[in-house]
Amino acid sequence: MKKLFYLLLTAVLLLSTPAVYSQHSSGTQTEVIILHLNDMHAKTDGFARLKYLADSLRRAHPFVFIVAAGDNFTGNPFVDMVADKGAPMIDLMNQAGFTVSCFGNHEFDLGQVFLQKRIAQARFPFICANINTGSTVLMQPPPYFILKAGSISIPLLGLLEINDSGIPDTHPSKVKGITFSDPLKTAGEYMQLKNKYGCLIALTHLGVETDQKLAGEYPSLDVIIGGHSHTILKKPILEKGVLIVQAGSYQRFIGKLTLIFNGNKVEEKSDTLIPVESIHGFDKAVEALAEKYDNNPEFEKVAGIASGNISGKQDLGALMTDAMTWAAKAGIAFQNKGGIRIQSLPSGDIKLKDIYRLDPFGNELILYKLSGKEIGSLLLNSYRKEKDIDLIPSGMSYTITKGGNGKPPVLNMFDLSGKPMDPDKLYTVALTSYIAAAYTFDHKDQGTSQELTTEDCLVKFLGFKHKVKYMNTARAKLKNPKGTH
Repeated sequence: MKKLFYLLLTAVLLLSTPAVYSQHSSGTQTEVIILHLNDMHAKTDGFARLKYLADSLRRAHPFVFIVAAGDNFTGNPFVDMVADKGAPMIDLMNQAGFTVSCFGNHEFDLGQVFLQKRIAQARFPFICANINTGSTVLMQPPPYFILKAGSISIPLLGLLEINDSGIPDTHPSKVKGITFSDPLKTAGEYMQLKNKYGCLIALTHLGVETDQKLAGEYPSLDVIIGGHSHTILKKPILEKGVLIVQAGSYQRFIGKLTLIFNGNKVEEKSDTLIPVESIHGFDKAVEALAEKYDNNPEFEKVAGIASGNISGKQDLGALMTDAMTWAAKAGIAFQNKGGIRIQSLPSGDIKLKDIYRLDPFGNELILYKLSGKEIGSLLLNSYRKEKDIDLIPSGMSYTITKGGNGKPPVLNMFDLSGKPMDPDKLYTVALTSYIAAAYTFDHKDQGTSQELTTEDCLVKFLGFKHKVKYMNTARAKLKNPKGTH
């Protein structure tokens, strides 16, 4: 049996052949293994196999660590919608043996009170160098954390993305009172760690493109363990000698970063992605804990029925916005694509857990009186921001024709009868509180909260309709100018 175990473990670790980057020298060598995940989004069914893998590796390797590159929360109602928000995720991360996590933008979705509770619950630190929590309830996190591998100290520097508004991609109300600095500029303040310790790793939630910029500006970094862009880097990127790694999302892969130290300097570095489903063993105690959290009967209640698969952002967005217009008695509603968190609802029962996976953010419904012209400003600004169709409507449709050669994009809006909308007419428009706070648009009306969440709208709408069908409901289209393809 022991021989079979080692054969299975070897097969798992050899599924991908890592690229090895060397700087040869002589001296005493030390091997360090860092298992890394990012953008888990409250997924819980991989922890038992992660723990099994880590424990198996430790039988032959003394220095094995587990790190998370942010976005541990948002995406699973069994974690996000329980009374003590987020607690199951941290409990499982504790049991799996995580060493450190950096902040991701979705950590703030919990709200500052619950996030501080989760940080206090964790038996590992959350790090971030480019955050100032000020006088908020959130305690100031350490900017970096030191891994200890015998006599070697390995600093991990935490960095978090910020958007054009100067905050991470979360509801602005969730980060009220907190200030964030540019992560690339902030990184420069900590480069002395490389001189002090002989090595330096960045644990980031920036996205792979920004990680490449980070490596370009600071080639003294040894490795960047990244997140945010959900990139599956089966072959790591080598940028100016800096190894950039990332392991996709939702616990589909575990990254295995291997560092060979000569003294306190990295001599060789390699990374491989291990598909979680290829790990056939699991830790029984962690598996039992995950099953306990995933067996909450409240979320098994049926809210409605889908008469056929509801697939893609357009159809799912149409369901969500129809629920908003119905619940708010509005004429028009909009949902941003980024707030649609699953790819499809299968035909059959739609359960509460499906609704909370589709829409996990708890956004409030805000009602506005907007002119046709003001609605147009919202749609055009969202297009300029995303360079694509972003807002899915109810109660209307629209097309945007791309600009080019110095010409601006052209918006055409139509009411339900197919007639052009009146730019001067006032329409009753329902928006999520995220769109209301994070999007730029003209509006004289400041909006009124309906004291309903968008999930409440879906539950009530499905209870009223009972059966719903959405197929090929493309209410928003992007067109090329005439004469182009």
